[in-house]
Amino acid sequence: MTTARETVLGRIRDALALAPAEDTPVPRAYRTGRTFPDEERLALFTDRLVDYKAQVHPCTADRTAQVLAEVLRQQGATRIGVPQGLDPAWLTAYDGEVRQDSEDIPAPGLDVLDGVVTASAVSCAETGTIFLDGSPDQGRRALSLVPDLHVCVVDLSTVEVGVPEAVARLVPERPTTLISGPSATSDIELERVEGVHGPRTLAVVIRTDA
Repeated sequence: MTTARETVLGRIRDALALAPAEDTPVPRAYRTGRTFPDEERLALFTDRLVDYKAQVHPCTADRTAQVLAEVLRQQGATRIGVPQGLDPAWLTAYDGEVRQDSEDIPAPGLDVLDGVVTASAVSCAETGTIFLDGSPDQGRRALSLVPDLHVCVVDLSTVEVGVPEAVARLVPERPTTLISGPSATSDIELERVEGVHGPRTLAVVIRTDA
């Protein structure tokens, strides 16, 4: 009688026999270099974000502080966290409490925040994905995952059309977090539940002339 172990090992041997030789070239002709005008990238990125149930707030760079304050007010956020390198000018119109994050604060301690405001590294319009790479204006991963509200500032100049173009702008050695809308899962009876693994609400402020 064949054991489960023998069955698994047999399947592995069969798969290895069909695998190409080690010197077989692997095609890597990825589709790259695509560019869209600003208006098309903004429209595509916005469409994907909305489809993921994220809130989108386009604005000019000189209105960043006003738009952020309005978004935080609408969400009832009176106490927010920010990474140490976030531009302080972005919060000059906000009248709530601002707490600067620190590695000394344990992740559970971030749960007292109503929300967090971060910048972003790069985004992909085609998939509506925002990439954070742990830079000083984005902070550590826990900061953007524990609070229930994440307000992310995206410069349109950092929005690429597709995934290959976006990934090419990242530094491989940096810790990367990919965000596609608010945290959600449909694992339980195929019903969408938000906020299971991260923020329940994602608001994206897109600076169109930065």
